[in-house]
This record gives sequence, C-alpha cells and structure tokens, in this order.
Amino acid sequence: MPSDVEYSPVGEGLGMRDYWLYVWLRRAAVIAAHVTGLGLTLIISLLSRPGTSLFSWHPVCMSVAYCLCMTEGILLFSAEGSPFCFKSRKCKVRLHWFCQALVLIAAVTGLGFMLASKNVSELPHLVTWHSWLGISTLAATVLQAACGICLIFPKLLRLSSSPLRLKLYHATCGLLVYLLATVTVVSAMFSDWFQATVKGVAWWGFLLLPLFPALVVMNQITNAYLPRKKITS
Repeated sequence: MPSDVEYSPVGEGLGMRDYWLYVWLRRAAVIAAHVTGLGLTLIISLLSRPGTSLFSWHPVCMSVAYCLCMTEGILLFSAEGSPFCFKSRKCKVRLHWFCQALVLIAAVTGLGFMLASKNVSELPHLVTWHSWLGISTLAATVLQAACGICLIFPKLLRLSSSPLRLKLYHATCGLLVYLLATVTVVSAMFSDWFQATVKGVAWWGFLLLPLFPALVVMNQITNAYLPRKKITS
C-alpha cells in the first residue's frame, strides 16, 4: 500500500542569509538543550545527595532516565548540534535504542527505590499528582519501546502498515511520551522535598529548565515528521 506523504522541509521559503541564520539558531538551541539536560541531571543528583537515604536515589535515577538519556536518545537524530550528526542512520538507531534501554533501566530502578522508601517509612503509595504522572510516564515509556520493536521487525510481526507510516507513528508517540515525562519532571518541582531544598528565584529557574529541551525536541520531531498532506493508503 503506497503512502502519499510529504514531510515539511526545514527552512522552506527562506533566503540564503535567513536560511543560515535559521540553521545557526537551531544548532545553538540543540546544543543548549544538550547542556540543559545534562546540567539539570547533575544538579538534581547533587541536591538529592545520593546514598543518604533510599529516597535520595529516586531523583537521581529518574533525572538520568528522562532528563539525560531520553533527551539524548532523541537529539542524536538532530542534524544540528548533535555529536552523532555525521553517523549513519543505522548507527543512530542503535544508539537510540541503547539510550532508551538506559531510560527503562534507570526509571525502573528509580521506581524501586521509591517503593522501598515508602515501605520502610510506612507511607501510602500513589497519593500525589506526581506519583500518578510518574507511573503513567513509565507505562507510556514501556509501550513506546514496544512500538519501537514493531518498527524494527515489521515483517516478522506481519504488520500491514508501511515503514514510513510506522516511523511517523513512533515519532509522534515518542513526542507525546517525552512531553508527559516533562510534565512529570515539572510536577516534581512542587514536591515537599524539592520545595524544601530549592527556594526563591532558583526554584522558578528549575521550574522553567525542563521546558527548553521539550521545545527543542518538539521542534525537531515536527520538522522531521509533520506531514503537509494527509496520509492516504
């Protein structure tokens, strides 16, 4: 079944000067997203003081999973500002899967530390918006990984959709999972632990930091996969 899809070209309709300015701005944004994801992970890890309690490992694992590994796993497909921009598509896909595997490992580990901390403290589970968002994000991450398997082995699984359509679905669902993860990270800023640790202007800064990589990821995926014409079979 042929699929009539035209993807949105980056910088369409721009003059040469405007085009190169657009490219450099995109490159700067991607580099800034790399720095933001890594910086946020390092700062949260320092603030949580890992090893001081069972709970202290939860922010570390979750920030490594979603602020660092998931962000890097998506940004490595960027043509601007990625250290892997000159690698082949096959190499990028392998690195993407490696990053997403780390996401699952770190997220499940972080969940385990959270459950253990709650059990030791004899506190109830799933009583905050952050906890419900966290469980939803982890479930969505697992489902997205399963969709990725379908994309790698479409013939083995006897899927009727074309590879182009499957890539579009996978990218769209991946964006939704990343945005859900961003909302979950932002909700963590309202937790009693974080508000007791970070106060004042710094708290507002942390509240805004996760939004920047999310905007860059959204821009990357929509530019690469947003169809200009309706998909027809």
